[in-house]
Amino acid sequence: MLNKVLAMLAGPKIRPEDLTFAQAREILDRASDEAKRELARISKAPEILAYLSKDLKGDIRALVAGNTSTPREVDLDLASDVLDEVRVQLARKIARLLPGLSNKEQTRIRELTIKVIEKLAADSLPRVRQIVAEEIKKSADVPKAIVLDLAQDAEIAVAAPILEYSPLLSDDDLLEIIATSEVEGVLASIANRDPVSDNVSEAVVATLDIPAVTALLANQSAQIRAETLDRIVEHAKNVDEWHKPLVFRPELSIRAIRRIAGFAASSLLEILSEKHNLDDETRRILKGKVSERLQKDDRSRVEEPKEQIWNAVSAAAQNGSLDDEYVSNAIKADDRSRVVLSLVALGRVPEATVERILKSGSAQVVTALAWHCNLQMRTAIELQKSVAKIAPQALLPARNGVDFPLSPEQMISQLELMGVEHKQA
Repeated sequence: MLNKVLAMLAGPKIRPEDLTFAQAREILDRASDEAKRELARISKAPEILAYLSKDLKGDIRALVAGNTSTPREVDLDLASDVLDEVRVQLARKIARLLPGLSNKEQTRIRELTIKVIEKLAADSLPRVRQIVAEEIKKSADVPKAIVLDLAQDAEIAVAAPILEYSPLLSDDDLLEIIATSEVEGVLASIANRDPVSDNVSEAVVATLDIPAVTALLANQSAQIRAETLDRIVEHAKNVDEWHKPLVFRPELSIRAIRRIAGFAASSLLEILSEKHNLDDETRRILKGKVSERLQKDDRSRVEEPKEQIWNAVSAAAQNGSLDDEYVSNAIKADDRSRVVLSLVALGRVPEATVERILKSGSAQVVTALAWHCNLQMRTAIELQKSVAKIAPQALLPARNGVDFPLSPEQMISQLELMGVEHKQA
């Protein structure tokens, strides 16, 4: 293919294989940008690729950066290119070349490759660092210093792949990151590792970070001591996200099981009773709690008149207590009318529209409504799960554990589809 391109450029008087580099360079100077792009993409000739890497057209340099035949010395120069896309293409390629460079005769090329990765891992553009992190996250062939720098990056999108997957991070490394990092999402990324040691689990739990502890409990490869679980149980009463994964943990002590019986839903208590090898006394306690919870659920189904609920919601709005906690409590009590009327009051949206949104089955529009009502993403997730009854696989999760995953423009667009006008402050 390369010879064919050069033949087209050189004409019939000279064979491509007879071209000197000086002649090829003269031909390239006269070539069209389209021909240069083709050469940048397919060429395996080091001199031609080196020459094209200096081209004024950024897209040509980007094709050279993505070419696996480009010499490492050229890659090292391209790692400082002023055009972001050049460095992005280089990042996508470079880490994939490491596994094949383990032979002694490849030592020099390997050293140059690592220099390129090191340079890209320190790039000012988060997207470049993120691509590098994704490419090397499971690799044991890169220097640990590069991995540690990426693991402690200020951007969670960069740090997360390394924190969750890198085999080069020791428990001591993870414990230090847990103790020092202030980046949202770092703890949850560590909690998702396979496996997580009991010491690391204990450090994660000590932070009482809700998304991180939730991830840890759901991670069946995480080793969690019974004492650590006891500590989670002490704080779990008001954290619904912890209830279900807690009952599935095999390390629960009898003391923890009895405490969980004091706040978990009746359906979870039944699972708890079936899953664990319990003594007769604990089974009796659980059976009594299930009966008690079912009676309480039956009583809660007797709803107040709508007018009375609206008066209570309006009063809460006037005294400033109509907030996330108010709505969350209504959700936990399965008081749908109070939830709907709270959203009506907070968002100044007609009740019929709120009902239409909650019955839409769309996690995006339910999330947008919560944002419109100035509620937190945590409440938006509760609305998706417990009120809109959206399937687990279709839920819209938070970004970085707490942030709305959609941009304001995206949420405004979702609201407009439902006839809701959002006026930005």
